[in-house]
Amino acid sequence: MIIEYEEKYLNDVRDLLTELEEYIISIDEDELDQLHPEYWEKMAILSLKEAYDNEGICYLAIEDNKVVGAIIGGIRPYEPYDYLDYKCPKAGEVIELIVSKDIRSKGIGHKLMDKLESYFKDKGCEYIGIDVFAYNKNAINFYAREGYHNRMHRVIKKLEQ
Repeated sequence: MIIEYEEKYLNDVRDLLTELEEYIISIDEDELDQLHPEYWEKMAILSLKEAYDNEGICYLAIEDNKVVGAIIGGIRPYEPYDYLDYKCPKAGEVIELIVSKDIRSKGIGHKLMDKLESYFKDKGCEYIGIDVFAYNKNAINFYAREGYHNRMHRVIKKLEQ
């Protein structure tokens, strides 16, 4: 069952986001990610605030009275001069998507994406964007199956000290 976020589930969202960050750390070949001691307490609140400050929403996947997935999204804010080099269509942004590792590949991520896409359509969005960690091949493949494609590449280089 997919429901809109309720505050009584805040700790479940915190746990899911922490699970995601632990996974990201485990695949981070650059060793730049970390799980700061304040992550569990603050990250969910910051992500939810970002969403709700930008016409957004959070949906939760519930199975057996337990939160097993979450998606948080908002409407992309534009900078005052973005119009100079960009058409600036109204676009949704996926801030976070996590399905508990114990039940992945069972369609829950797809259901959460469908729900958020419907929300963005109702808000008049023409596009949806999401930043995906380059080393997260599972997520990249998931989004490709959902019809998303790569538009930008961010490249980095470690400087030798």
